[in-house]
Amino acid sequence: MTVIRPKVLRLGPWKFSEKRWSELATIADVVDCESANREEFLKDLKGKYSDITSIVRTFCSIGVTGRFDAELASHLPKSLLSVCHNGAGYDQIDVQPLTDRNIQVSNITTPVEAPTALTAVYLTLAAMRNFQWGHDLLVEGKWENGGKCAGVPIGYDPEGKTLGILGMGGIGRAIRDRLQPFGFGKTVYYNRSRLSADLEGDAEYVSYDDLIATSDVIMVSVPLNPKTHHLLNAETIAKMKDGVVIINTARGAVIDEAALTKALQAGKIGAFGSDVFEFEPKVSPELSSLPNVVSLPHMGTFTVQAMENMEIFVIDNVEQLLRTGKVNTIVPEQSGKDFGHPALLA
Repeated sequence: MTVIRPKVLRLGPWKFSEKRWSELATIADVVDCESANREEFLKDLKGKYSDITSIVRTFCSIGVTGRFDAELASHLPKSLLSVCHNGAGYDQIDVQPLTDRNIQVSNITTPVEAPTALTAVYLTLAAMRNFQWGHDLLVEGKWENGGKCAGVPIGYDPEGKTLGILGMGGIGRAIRDRLQPFGFGKTVYYNRSRLSADLEGDAEYVSYDDLIATSDVIMVSVPLNPKTHHLLNAETIAKMKDGVVIINTARGAVIDEAALTKALQAGKIGAFGSDVFEFEPKVSPELSSLPNVVSLPHMGTFTVQAMENMEIFVIDNVEQLLRTGKVNTIVPEQSGKDFGHPALLA
């Protein structure tokens, strides 16, 4: 009897996990995508990729395939059991069309928590203390004649300030834990539902309206979806404290950047620190050139350790699917669904 081996299609580069891929290759065929663009990819899904078992994808692979939307889902072969995304945010994937095709979707959870939280710490301290503003004035040669600290406005320490975390999932909790030693007076959070006491810790559960009205620093850590698109906008910004600091390590489009820019220019928002932007990699010069903006080009998990851990996590998801019929980390939209996939390996 001929045994058909599972086949895994890799989208995007996978540079940090060669050993783990070699191990997976002993139980499954690993194929790199050779399609040049979306049109060719859709055609190849009906051709040379028509028998794939699992797809693994990177954030940058959208440049070839485009969104995993209803159109793309309609071209996926019947043999496909899972799409495993190498990232915490999976807004490039429309989950429902894949669910309708009985395809599991997984994302990255624990490996992104620590590196993203450390990025949030940097952004928070830099924004509160005006560190980047001071650095820019130094580079511009303003220190010699600019007075104390090159003329940068005086900043604030976390001492006595209220930290508000929008989204206290794994990343939100990691941010809370790493900022706790810096001396915030109070931490509040808002989730769709309250956390258990052991996960909540010393943080206080409040309503969304209370959080944006009382926080001195607002940490954005929610996934991007239709409900969170422009969650922070002109109306909600108007309800915030004057001089509030906003930090975003989630997705750029959670914030209406046009409204954000106006509020920064007017002084309503005291500072903004962000690793993500609404239309990245295009970033509005009107926003990024403001002195009270600390900006990074989506570097939250851009470390050797994080990239390796994330890639291995994806491979583990694939192997778990092959051995049990279920991925390790199914996305919340598919929680509780019985896909009925059989184990493909003994």
